[in-house]
Amino acid sequence: MKSRSLIAAAAAAVAGLAAAGAAQAQDVTLQLKWVTQAQFAGYYVAQDKGFYEEEGLEVEILPGGPDIAPVQVLAGGGADVMVDWMPSALAARERGVPVVNIAQPFKKSGMMLTCLKESGVTSPEDFPGSTLGVWFFGNEYPFLSWMAHLGVPTEGGEDGVTVLKQGFNVDPLLQKQAACISTMTYNEYWQVIDAGISEDQLVTFKYEDQGVATLEDGLYVLEDNLDDPEFKEKMVKFVRASMKGWKYAEENPDEAAEIVLENDATGAQTEKHQKRMMGEIAKLTAGSDGTLDEADYRRTVDSLLAGGSDPVITKEPEGAWTHAITDEAL
Repeated sequence: MKSRSLIAAAAAAVAGLAAAGAAQAQDVTLQLKWVTQAQFAGYYVAQDKGFYEEEGLEVEILPGGPDIAPVQVLAGGGADVMVDWMPSALAARERGVPVVNIAQPFKKSGMMLTCLKESGVTSPEDFPGSTLGVWFFGNEYPFLSWMAHLGVPTEGGEDGVTVLKQGFNVDPLLQKQAACISTMTYNEYWQVIDAGISEDQLVTFKYEDQGVATLEDGLYVLEDNLDDPEFKEKMVKFVRASMKGWKYAEENPDEAAEIVLENDATGAQTEKHQKRMMGEIAKLTAGSDGTLDEADYRRTVDSLLAGGSDPVITKEPEGAWTHAITDEAL
């Protein structure tokens, strides 16, 4: 009886410690920019592999979608940290939403314009007089910045381009409503290919190659929250575990894609598409340890300011990024 009592007491002690550990876990809510897909594999991998748990974090990952604006979710207190593109974040900051970049897992941009060769568009000089599909809801800023660099108006006419507000699909190209549409190297471009259009029927313009690439998929928080030592500590742990997840995903792309599929509650994603996507995403995160490169930041800001009479941002941002989190995390 005595031994049973000791065993029971020990079990109770272990349970108590486990409960105490669980009670001490810090909650983090991450708002993604888009739906569950390999674009966000690092976070799902960090969760699946226990990297967040090792840091004492309980992380909830909120998928995005066409009706979800990450900046609004963050500003409204619905998330601690969000994934967003820097043009959108800097535009929001200028409008009075004090978002700050605390880490930059993506080193390169995956944004492109994909055109039907039969449309006659073979270089940017051919854009005037064409209809171009453009995503909005904060995704239009890199495009508008590029057109400003080219000196091409976006109000239509022979000397300008007609902007077709593109849904989050490739229909305008398939239905020939536009000469070119917005695509990502890891997603919509392959939707065009899967729809039966061959690569030799297409002309692509990568923003990276055109010298107008802006930073994508950074991690942002509200500035005031960084004054809270507990929040700051939580973000250090979150970034450290997330980057561990990203590097694991780069090295194990097929496994990472499988983990993403397991987290897709909609069942809309396919194994083929996610594995292909992860392969492309790994090219964009390669070379980044999560620290924002100041030269990349400068290039993004210069591009957004150079908008002539209609720039994306009108003045030099101040306090829009910090190395305080990554310096400690990495």
